[in-house]
Amino acid sequence: MIYVDADACPVKPEILKVAERHGIEVTLVANSGLRPSRDPMVKNIIVSNAFDAADNWIAEHAGSGDIVVTADVPLAGRCVASGALVTGPTGRIFDNTNIGMVTAMRDLGAHLRETGESKGYNAAFSPRDRSAFLETFDRLCRRAKAHNPPGGQP
Repeated sequence: MIYVDADACPVKPEILKVAERHGIEVTLVANSGLRPSRDPMVKNIIVSNAFDAADNWIAEHAGSGDIVVTADVPLAGRCVASGALVTGPTGRIFDNTNIGMVTAMRDLGAHLRETGESKGYNAAFSPRDRSAFLETFDRLCRRAKAHNPPGGQP
């Protein structure tokens, strides 16, 4: 299963295309409306507007061998802890080898913004980011399928 933190996700079309090619179900989770899909392999989940409602839903459902796409570092950490394969929309992998450092850097950046030391501008999403995501996501889909073969044990 692929879980997508879908609010403001810039790579939803790419996720759907690659997931279809691999035959993996996709669940898009958002606080607001999503365009319905006729594809039976795509499910839309609309959660409340409560703080972190989408993140909490994904963290409660994602498990070992699932794929999670999110730019949210705390959600990524929760999903890595549950054994999910996690990537951001720029193709950055979050795993046990880097989630601690990624979390620390996020917290440092938040502190610097709060104290006025940094303006905290994020770089615009680029074609290079999209390409890196596609490469990473396809690789994660292959890993997930190897972890969860159809009709068999890993």
